[in-house]
Amino acid sequence: MTDFATRHLYLVRHGEATPDESGLTENGRRQAVLLGERLRAVPLTAIHHGPLPRAEQTARLIGEQLDGVPLHRGEPAGDYLPYLPTRDELPPETAEETLHRLAGFPAREREEGPGLASAAMDLFTGPVPGDEPRHELVVTHNFLIAWLVRAALDAPAWRWLGLNHANTALTAIRYAPGKPAALLFQNDMRHLPDELRWTGFPPELRPHD
Repeated sequence: MTDFATRHLYLVRHGEATPDESGLTENGRRQAVLLGERLRAVPLTAIHHGPLPRAEQTARLIGEQLDGVPLHRGEPAGDYLPYLPTRDELPPETAEETLHRLAGFPAREREEGPGLASAAMDLFTGPVPGDEPRHELVVTHNFLIAWLVRAALDAPAWRWLGLNHANTALTAIRYAPGKPAALLFQNDMRHLPDELRWTGFPPELRPHD
């Protein structure tokens, strides 16, 4: 019988992107470096990242602050719609607006998203074979983080909507054998100074002093 050990999964949204999303802003690069410095205390075995430049650059800058942690590029860590709800699943008062907004995303993100989300669940979640705990980082985008947090909380599939994550904010989930997934913390920005916090987060949802 195969033994299983605990997986510690760390999720982070890429750093602040340029308006054309072709890379990171100076703030985005600083955010990534500061997160890498924070993660020096974590025994990471791998950094996974999506194929888009803003995620790849963020992963590389984080990796440069660490000691030989390998980077792995893959579509399941990319930017896509993980689940398309039906009208009946959504709150009636916002269903029309939500469906209209989701229909505006590129067809590829809508059509390929559920399959990629399933692959991400297979790759990144659950306990790991063996007797050694594993610590992994996934540098990705807002939607995938929301999907994995939703799954960890065993919430309805459509509830990935409305979960927002700031640039380089850190989320951690623990998958221990024989136990439900545990969301340890979400949207943690303690590694960022005030001026670098909350970028990429909807302004209307940011906390006010």
